[in-house]
Amino acid sequence: MFSFDRMRALHAVAQHGSVAAAAASLHVTPSGVSQQLAKLEREAGQALLEPRGRGVRLTRAGRVLAGHAGRILAQVAQARSDLELLNEEVLGPLRLGAIPTTVHALLPPTLATLAAQHPRLEVTLREGEAEQTVPQVVAGDLDVAVVEIWADRPTVLPPTVTATALFSDVADLALPSTHRLAHRRAVDLAEVDDVPWIAWTAGSGCHEWLLHVLRAQQVEPRISCTVGGYPTQLALVAGNAGAALVPRLARGTPPAGVRILTTRPALSRTIVAVCRVGEEEHAGIQAALDALRAASARFTTGAAQPVR
Repeated sequence: MFSFDRMRALHAVAQHGSVAAAAASLHVTPSGVSQQLAKLEREAGQALLEPRGRGVRLTRAGRVLAGHAGRILAQVAQARSDLELLNEEVLGPLRLGAIPTTVHALLPPTLATLAAQHPRLEVTLREGEAEQTVPQVVAGDLDVAVVEIWADRPTVLPPTVTATALFSDVADLALPSTHRLAHRRAVDLAEVDDVPWIAWTAGSGCHEWLLHVLRAQQVEPRISCTVGGYPTQLALVAGNAGAALVPRLARGTPPAGVRILTTRPALSRTIVAVCRVGEEEHAGIQAALDALRAASARFTTGAAQPVR
């Protein structure tokens, strides 16, 4: 591997035409430059300089290597510039995570805003539940994660992260239109004790939340289907496979054969953006939070505030 300092010495000779002029530009002695070039020749295994009158000139191998040296020095200079601007200019990698119910509604306008306003930002997105993405934020594998905090089952966030509220959402009850309660506008969940339930896959946060909500109303749920994705759950409800609790953000227009009822008690959640403590002011993360707030504006009229 070629030494950076030796490549810089070769580039200086190529630029200035002599060892003495190269040494002056680098603020070192001519003998120092000569020593660097001699070592570089040994590393390259080829002569890089040849005599020319009282001076030297680059050999063919020297010109080839000097060309590479110029590109390497330019790349290093750009890297230093990027690092110096990192906290002022929005650039570099930005790794986002988000729960499935926000990916289709919240993340597309967020990514579009970031691409339009900050083209040097390199954004990647991973879909995942909070139990997956929050530990990745803590570990530094994600920069920002969009997660949910249910009012009746608060998520305990680690002290090393901070969360900014984006908007509030509510989950409603989806019943087959033939169910005995389907004519109601609102229903006590304790009344829904004669129908199987459609849940997310066992072990997921959404699955555990459903069990928690129903058991709090003295209903022991009988799970008939475990599927990811609320549109699929609603299709199963339409097929009379059971009932489901579906957040409004994820609902869209229910299919025929589904009735949507509000619940007593109301099931509310807050969508929050989580990042590591102290990093919320970093330019890229701040840009992501701003874009998430802007995309959230159509879901809420309230200002987002930090959640501690």
